[in-house]
Amino acid sequence: MMKIFVLIAMLVAAAQADLYLHQPRGSNNRLDEANRDRNNGNRLFDSQNNNRGGYNVGGIYYYEGTEVHFEWTNQHSCNDENTACELIIQYNCDGSMRDGSTTTTIPENPSQCRDFNCQTDLKYGMHENFEYYQNCKYRSRNQGLFIADRNLNGKSARFTRQNNGGTRRGYECPEERDYYPYWGPTQWKDVVIMTTNVTRCPYYQETSQNVQSRFACQVPDPYFQYRKRCGTRGKGYIIPITKTECEKVTWNYNTDAQNPTCAMSITAYDPTHPVTGENSSLVLTGRWVEYASHGIAAPDCQEAPWSRDNHLGNGIGGFPNTYNWTIPNLNHEFCVFRMRYNITTSEYDAWSRTTNWTMMNAAKPRPGQPTNIPVWSQVKLNETEGRNRGYIFRQNPVVHMFGETKNLPLRLAVNTNQFGRTFQDRTHTFAVRPRPEELRDATIHNVQVRGKRGNIVQTYPGVEYDFAPNRLQIANGDYIHFQWTGSNTNPNNNAGQGKQGTDRHNVVMLEEPRYDEGIMTRSNLYGQWGLNYPQHLDNTTFLGFNRTDLDTLALLDSHQFRGEMSELDDAGTYFDLKPRKVTQLGTYHFMCTRNNNFSNRSQKGKIIVGLAALAYKTIGWNGGEISLSGGTNKLTVPRGTLTSALEMRMEHWKTTDCQELLQNLGSRIYGEGETASDCLAIFPERKVTTNDTNIWITMKLNNLQSTGSVKVYQTTTAGANSWTEVTVNSSDATSVTFSAQSGGIFVAKSSPNIVLIVSIVAACVVVGFIILGTIVYFKKYPGKWTKIRTNTAQSLQYTVRSFQSKV
Repeated sequence: MMKIFVLIAMLVAAAQADLYLHQPRGSNNRLDEANRDRNNGNRLFDSQNNNRGGYNVGGIYYYEGTEVHFEWTNQHSCNDENTACELIIQYNCDGSMRDGSTTTTIPENPSQCRDFNCQTDLKYGMHENFEYYQNCKYRSRNQGLFIADRNLNGKSARFTRQNNGGTRRGYECPEERDYYPYWGPTQWKDVVIMTTNVTRCPYYQETSQNVQSRFACQVPDPYFQYRKRCGTRGKGYIIPITKTECEKVTWNYNTDAQNPTCAMSITAYDPTHPVTGENSSLVLTGRWVEYASHGIAAPDCQEAPWSRDNHLGNGIGGFPNTYNWTIPNLNHEFCVFRMRYNITTSEYDAWSRTTNWTMMNAAKPRPGQPTNIPVWSQVKLNETEGRNRGYIFRQNPVVHMFGETKNLPLRLAVNTNQFGRTFQDRTHTFAVRPRPEELRDATIHNVQVRGKRGNIVQTYPGVEYDFAPNRLQIANGDYIHFQWTGSNTNPNNNAGQGKQGTDRHNVVMLEEPRYDEGIMTRSNLYGQWGLNYPQHLDNTTFLGFNRTDLDTLALLDSHQFRGEMSELDDAGTYFDLKPRKVTQLGTYHFMCTRNNNFSNRSQKGKIIVGLAALAYKTIGWNGGEISLSGGTNKLTVPRGTLTSALEMRMEHWKTTDCQELLQNLGSRIYGEGETASDCLAIFPERKVTTNDTNIWITMKLNNLQSTGSVKVYQTTTAGANSWTEVTVNSSDATSVTFSAQSGGIFVAKSSPNIVLIVSIVAACVVVGFIILGTIVYFKKYPGKWTKIRTNTAQSLQYTVRSFQSKV
């Protein structure tokens, strides 16, 4: 039996510690069911989640280069002492991906599909394709993995510790789903890995199929068909997963094709495979083939956000755990996001090479028998005493805490296939579209809606309505893209306003502030979160939008002409305002009139519009970058600079705005010479680096004198009168790069190059003396000057004649 020792991320199993995507809307295998429970948990993928999770189907699209805002809840903690975990977000785009129109799982038998082709039968939802599943079904599983005392019912990749019965969910491959990073080819592209152990980030990023190819065995089709008919009986495998075993695969027409039970016709050999033997057209062999990487950037990798046990709720600070990703230029109409949640306990090291098949009770495990995981050592017992007292890794062990003589047995709730587990959610299909030409260089922010109709109990484990993101900080001149989707088939008895079962939303400004709400000033403050009535449209100022756009956001009238719209009933589930330019500074508070039902649910949002262009990102031990102005202003945090995850922000202040802000702080731009750059502000302003490590900042220069040298100065908003000079690492005519250990406000100054100026002045003086001396000489000897003039005139005459056609 093959024993393959593969370094894997997590081991995985069945489910009650769930993962739910709320933004973008996770399906949890739902389609458009009008009941709280989904109809079919095996429709597209194995989520391992509660049947009541997920949101009904609804389409959405993103423009290339805009940010996708992710929100989720995971039940069994992350980045906590209780578990080690990974949260992995991936995507794939493929023309065959679809949501389908039935909750029935796509068949495996082509005779059950239209035109005998399940691949093209649009009735059925499909993420992975038929060929992908067939390869998985007949490919050997990794038999070197630790599977505890689980008795797997087959040897192919559809049988795993978590899926020991080989249950099919859509065309998903169970082994690929359960393990990350996967050793074989996969269609899924990595976005981010959020982990409790960031020292593994370099490994994740280097081995992701984004950047590293994969190898797999290709067997000749006649061999595959022959073995499929005669060799597997549904539980074995045909396709090996090692190079050695692959190259042993041989199909011989004279012996194999003549088997009366498995006879099949063959007219020619497969030209993609090598041939051997006396008759080369009749003998085919396996090929060990390299599958190219996806050819895209390595995924992001950072600390997983903290969450607590037994809780499907918000993270630190009462806000949802989130991740923002700038979507690349995909230009595709059918894409899906997948998020996985891998967890394990500390009874064994899931990453150790010794945690493999040798830790099981036998080559073929028997359920209930103890494994060889040395649990006894963790309670300081030797193996003999530990086994006798029940300190063994097995199903529901009985332990004797005080020794067998005390007769105090306690049964533990240990499910060996759940001490390493994977949960999953996926979105419905969405589109990624190129930007219109007029928006090619614009900064566009997506504002959407999460949640579904119902009160907190009825929507659970989903969430009630809210804007996503709920708070947004942008620069004046950026664009906002309001867009949302929903369903008309929520359960009819779920609480809510308007027609039963329907989702509807709008955006209106809240009333003007009436009292201070922890706010020092009401300047540029529009609407107040503590109020619940809308501002009259005639008096509304919202992001500088025109009246037509305000009407559309409030009444959805670009999508619906009249009708009964007091609660938006006659509007559709989908709304798209298209990107609109923000042209007015301020802090804006808005609401949805239909769903903002005080004491039941709140649907409000806030957008802060400032002068500065800004970008922010959570950066941790693995390092990262933030850039503005097309990359000309950049913050780089090298790996190992930070000890924990930190939200860092960079703002670009134009010189006039920077001067005004500093003036308000009782300061001014410091330093001798001309101001050579705008201001860059890096937050937080405290020291963020460990020991003597540095962050690196590249700043664009606007006004560098060609003869000047560059100096960079730093201050903070709290101590704006105190400036320090920063050591410059390098500079040229367009930018300057320098290091720092803390954030703050940075500005570059240029000063004249004194040495160069002195040299130029000295040269001018020398030239002046030469000219003066020449004048004095010829005045003293005028005949010399006459002779030079005569000789010069004759030379010029001869030169002109030499260029004539005839002499």
